[in-house]
Amino acid sequence: MTLVDANVLLYVVNAQAEHHAASRAWMRSALRSGRPVGLAWLALTAFIRLSTKVGLFPAPLDVSDATGIVRSWVDHPATLVLEPTARHAGVLAGLLQEVGTGGNLVNDAHLAAIAVEHDAEVVSYDNDFSRFTGVRWSIPSAG
Repeated sequence: MTLVDANVLLYVVNAQAEHHAASRAWMRSALRSGRPVGLAWLALTAFIRLSTKVGLFPAPLDVSDATGIVRSWVDHPATLVLEPTARHAGVLAGLLQEVGTGGNLVNDAHLAAIAVEHDAEVVSYDNDFSRFTGVRWSIPSAG
């Protein structure tokens, strides 16, 4: 199973983005692969927040479009919304203590902890996931 980070979701939708083609191709392939595609509300709400933010996209989405896209992902038969488990506090604390910092890594560690709990691989362009031992991550590939 994979767990998709917000940056990949943004690239899937933003046709002007450098990683749009690879992200879109990866997402299409993943949704057809027969393997579950995991989504976390952390990434989904980040997608809504950032895709509707003036100045980030050449033409920001309106809230209705952004939430509609999220609903289409959540409702897709190949996706699963992954939630933290009862182990989450311990896994999250362990990941943060291992890297010795919080700050900007907290959301990444939260997503990484969800991935560990569900034996999922994080799919992201953010190489900070490489800092967490035991967390599998990959960059989307168009092929």
